[in-house]
Amino acid sequence: MVIWSKITLDLGSGGQLGEEVVFSGIQPSGRIHVGNYLGAIKNWVKLQDQHLCYYCVVDYHAITSPYEPGAFSQAVLDAVAANVAAGLDPDRSVIFVQSQVPEHTELCWILGAVTPAGELQRMTQYKDRARVRREVVNAGVLTYPILQAADILAYKGTLVPIGEDQAQHLELTREIARKFNAAYGPTFPEPQVSFSPSPRIMSLSDPRVKMSKSIPGSYLSLMAEPAAIQETVARAVTDTGPTPGGEMSPGVATLFHLLDAFAPGETAERFRAAHRQGGLRYSELKAVLAECLIERLEPIRRRYRELMARPETLKDIVRHGTARARPAACATLEEVREKVGILKV
Repeated sequence: MVIWSKITLDLGSGGQLGEEVVFSGIQPSGRIHVGNYLGAIKNWVKLQDQHLCYYCVVDYHAITSPYEPGAFSQAVLDAVAANVAAGLDPDRSVIFVQSQVPEHTELCWILGAVTPAGELQRMTQYKDRARVRREVVNAGVLTYPILQAADILAYKGTLVPIGEDQAQHLELTREIARKFNAAYGPTFPEPQVSFSPSPRIMSLSDPRVKMSKSIPGSYLSLMAEPAAIQETVARAVTDTGPTPGGEMSPGVATLFHLLDAFAPGETAERFRAAHRQGGLRYSELKAVLAECLIERLEPIRRRYRELMARPETLKDIVRHGTARARPAACATLEEVREKVGILKV
């Protein structure tokens, strides 16, 4: 369910009074999969026709996890290409790269001054990495939610499309906005969350967990070639144990979620009827699903290949987005600096 809660504050630099200002971050981690597309990108494409949308490749967030520096800038361009190929329009949305707008990091520092350290230590993602996985956690992981808040509040964002795993961070953003407003006067709206209306797409190798690009065989890349699509779908797990009569196993349910998203309605209904009657053949379901995926994803793959062959075009998209994003972020930061008493010379 998508929550469309209107914010009544004056949005200042973010946009006109009464319109939603949407912000969402894009990780430059490569291998965007169909779960990402259905759970996030497809919703972003819809939102860009309704509201002022800022979509940011969050490269500073990405370097808090292990990465390859020599390939990193290419990964950022890859993320831009994949999302534009999937439907984000540089003229209808503001598509930019986090590190190209330095106001994010300055605002992060200022917001850190109103953020209790204990709140950061209670974040589930931090605790998971620090205690469950027993990683030596860098300070960037701890302060990640403050930078995320700065990303959103720099544009006075009012609506944030996120996955359920980011809901705790978004609530902290709201708390940071409240604390800043209480200390320095009304400045930021409290952004509302927007969850995707699409069901969560589970792993094709273990349907008990979410599809993840970190697990080989778990995901289906949005840019996969036809042969790879056929192979991945053919290997998808169907039955994982006893299933009550008349119910779908989690694996079969995942295949039907994909069928609903990529096949004509009558095709999905035909297979549902076969399931209800006890005559569903998994091999036929998988073959038809693979054909539908190949057909529907081909325009995205083609556009992606065209963009990746033109790196200057991708850089122009980033420059164009930066030129649109920075004035809004600068105006917000100027207001914030004045309110907190930073010297202006």
